[in-house]
Amino acid sequence: MAEHTHHYTPTEVEEWYQFSPDSRRRLILGMLVGLGLLIVGAFLVSKGWGIGIEPVHEGVGGHAGGAHEGGEHHETAGWLKRVIANLWLNSVLFTGISVVGMFFVCIQYLSWAGWSSIIKRVPEAFPAFLPIMGIVMLALFFLFKHDLFHWTHEGLYDPQSAEFDPILNGKKEFLSQPFYIFRTVFYFAVWYGLWRMLRKTSIREDELGGAEHWYRMKNISRVFILVFAVTSSVCAWDWVMSIDSHWFSTMFGWYMFSSWHVTGVAVITLAILYLKDQGYLQNVNDSHLHDLGKWIFAFSIFWTYVWFSQFLLIYYANLPEEAIYFRERFTGYGGIYKAPFFINFFLCFVFPFLSLMTRDAKRAGVFMKVACWGVIIGHWFDFYQMIMPGAVGADASFGLIEIGSILLFASGFGFVVNSQLTKASLVPKNHPMLEEAFHHDI
Repeated sequence: MAEHTHHYTPTEVEEWYQFSPDSRRRLILGMLVGLGLLIVGAFLVSKGWGIGIEPVHEGVGGHAGGAHEGGEHHETAGWLKRVIANLWLNSVLFTGISVVGMFFVCIQYLSWAGWSSIIKRVPEAFPAFLPIMGIVMLALFFLFKHDLFHWTHEGLYDPQSAEFDPILNGKKEFLSQPFYIFRTVFYFAVWYGLWRMLRKTSIREDELGGAEHWYRMKNISRVFILVFAVTSSVCAWDWVMSIDSHWFSTMFGWYMFSSWHVTGVAVITLAILYLKDQGYLQNVNDSHLHDLGKWIFAFSIFWTYVWFSQFLLIYYANLPEEAIYFRERFTGYGGIYKAPFFINFFLCFVFPFLSLMTRDAKRAGVFMKVACWGVIIGHWFDFYQMIMPGAVGADASFGLIEIGSILLFASGFGFVVNSQLTKASLVPKNHPMLEEAFHHDI
């Protein structure tokens, strides 16, 4: 057998991304337009000129929000609850997309994958958005905790209060506001801290070469995966499941992780296709796209497995404290959540399953773009139906508030990731498995 030889030198494969002034302007404009749509939408709804302004009904399993002080209930305006819930929804979703970038990279190191070495700088840039999301989520909690989380009302834990809730009182050690804040700070600190270590080592590998950096990133990946295995589930309980404070599901941590993960991989794939369209990453071939398509296809099925298993077990057991979650989404509040529930199922399972089933579809950029956008939109609706019934109830709708908040967060994420991509070569020139990636063929 002939001795294997390299077909490139590190200086030949370096690619430095240029975040052009036009791209900066477009993303800044996107943030401003998103903020403007959010404000205009909120104003129109508050004046009765928009949609989704019906008063909260005493419906199935819902709570109206507001503050409980001395047994009194102070109702928060429906338009404001809707704005708060949209900000929270997008914060949770884009936090997940950001941290999944780190998860994806770590999985590649732990599985000794070589094919992905040429694309790793794209997901490696995603966690740069985590500090912004951490600040936003903590600010939303401090400012609007009573509107998002029913369990934050102090009277619920006082046996002498008319608001006393024996079920929540049994959870008070976990649903403690200081403990909740500590956990949220811990999640962001440990995720971002481990990413900074990995990112620094990755850039040092470019500068110095040598296999020791690869082994160090492998060790960082081990720690991150162990931490993320726990924190991804617990943050799902904190940030989403506790909105429906009486309800619980033992599968919810996996459910939210699977939604995060497939959305993150879809965004990674779109970013790679965008870079290729701009003339970068030309050594990324159809086989790389095929592998990314397999990730999206496989985790769409995994998400569906968890989604259906959670539903089937609750339906079959018919336990009132669990079944109320789905009854609220099917028949509660006049059935306004039934359409998002089935849109979610179609875009998150049926559409990617059919569109990415064939080999050729996973190797075609156009098909991959359509499938990825379908997955991303579908999982936005996934988080919509997770969060809105408990946080907003009958005041939910879809309009300028939702479009503006999505555009604001997506443009902000794009701006930060584009800025981060300029800080290192798009191709990690001294990665020990880069040769394998250049000749990837399946």
